Order: sequence, then C-alpha cells, then structure tokens
Amino acid sequence: MSAPIAVAATASFGADVLERLAERHEISALLTRPDARAGRGRTLAPPPAKEVADRLGIPVLQPERLEPGLPLGADVVVAVAYGVIVPGPVLEERLWLNVHPSLLPRWRGAAPVERAIMAGDTETGVTIIRLVEELDAGPIAAQRAFPIEPDDDAGAVYAKAAPLAVELLEEALPAPTFVPQPAEGVTYAEKIRPSDRELDLSLPASELVARVRALSPHIGARATLHGRRVIVWRARVAEDGSFEPLEVQPEGGRRMEFAAWLRGLR
Repeated sequence: MSAPIAVAATASFGADVLERLAERHEISALLTRPDARAGRGRTLAPPPAKEVADRLGIPVLQPERLEPGLPLGADVVVAVAYGVIVPGPVLEERLWLNVHPSLLPRWRGAAPVERAIMAGDTETGVTIIRLVEELDAGPIAAQRAFPIEPDDDAGAVYAKAAPLAVELLEEALPAPTFVPQPAEGVTYAEKIRPSDRELDLSLPASELVARVRALSPHIGARATLHGRRVIVWRARVAEDGSFEPLEVQPEGGRRMEFAAWLRGLR
C-alpha cells in the first residue's frame, strides 16, 4: 500500500476531493479551519470537509494558527479549497501539493471557477502545483483542461473538477516532477465581494446570465425585480435577447420557479 497522505481542505470542493481520495488512499489526517458560525441562527457549524472526515473516521486538526510541528502523520499534504495561507516554515517540513480548479497561471486566487464563468471562458481545468508562499504560483506537476458548457453553473464545474483532481493526483503522487508556470497569461480571481452578487439589469443579458451561473448554487446573485429583493439562482437569455430569470428566492422565502413567484405577486 502507498504511504499515507494528509489533506488540508475546508470548503465543499475540498470535501468532495477528500472523499474521493479516501477511496484510494489512507488519509492520515484532515487539516481544516475551525468551526464557524453560519446561517440565520449563527450557530457553530463544522466545515464541509470536517463533516466528511468525521463520517470516514479521519482524524481532524483545526488549529487557529499554522505553526511548524503539525502532527499530520504524512510526508505529503494535498491542499484543496483550504482557504488558509500556509507559512513558509510549515511548507518546508514536507511536500505540499495544491489542487487548483483552473488552468494556471490563469485565475490564480480565491474564486477561479466563478471568475472564469463571469469572464465567459469556454474552458477551464485542474492544475496540481507544489504549494509555495506566493499565491498559486508554484510549479506545475499535472494539468488537464475540460470545457465549460453554456449551461454549466459553478456547481457543475466543481463537479467536473473533483474527479479530475483525483485522477491527476494519482498521476503525480508516486513521483511528482515540476515545471515552472508560464510567466505570461497570469490573471487573478479575486474573492467574491457583496458587490459582485448584485445584478445591474442595465447590462447585457448574456453578462447577467453568466453572473447568475457563476454564483449558483452556492452563493446566489441578487436583484430587485418588480420592486422586490430576490436571489436569482437560474436565468437565461430570452428569445428577444432580454434577461429572463428562471428560479428565484424572495427574502425570507424558499427557492421557486420565477413564474410561480410572479403569480404570487398578483
């Protein structure tokens, strides 16, 4: 059996990759962020990756700060959607491989899938790099592209990226070799801000639909429709070229078809 590996993951994408890796490898530990308050009740909730680890019986570490000497039980750590900057002294203790859902050096940063869809990219991919202190700038061990289909939202892209990430890790883990990232083509995927969620209905319908796709199903785009604030989860460009919401969620309500919501306003 191959040597155990540790995983550093927090968000849902990292949880998906963790579960898939656990089917093929012994996972010595999960390194994840501390539990955080979420939802309307602001109750303390575990990260999605911790929920997977607990279900699979994987030991969990949730340090407030990363310092050398972490008891990870492995010489290799796979970091995926971890959301924490790993300091140099911690990186020096072992090999850290990072799973990034873009074709690096395009879309370094926190929201590569969302920014790719917003930009109208028709292709993205997964890149495995050696983690370094500079943001997503490490040398590449493996990379593969896949198309972003016209109807794909962020959830669909992440769902394609997770199994591909495991395939690439299977290729890289036994004896990783690295090549530097190209110096040209670097772009940055900034974290999604509250302003990014607002739909400016004066913009072209295609841009609005791309923003809705980029923020669904995990964040949601916001708009004022017929004088009411709603989250728009699905939309399309209508035959006349206008923006057509398909699924919305009124404030304090549940998701519903846009037509049903309109009927409720009458």
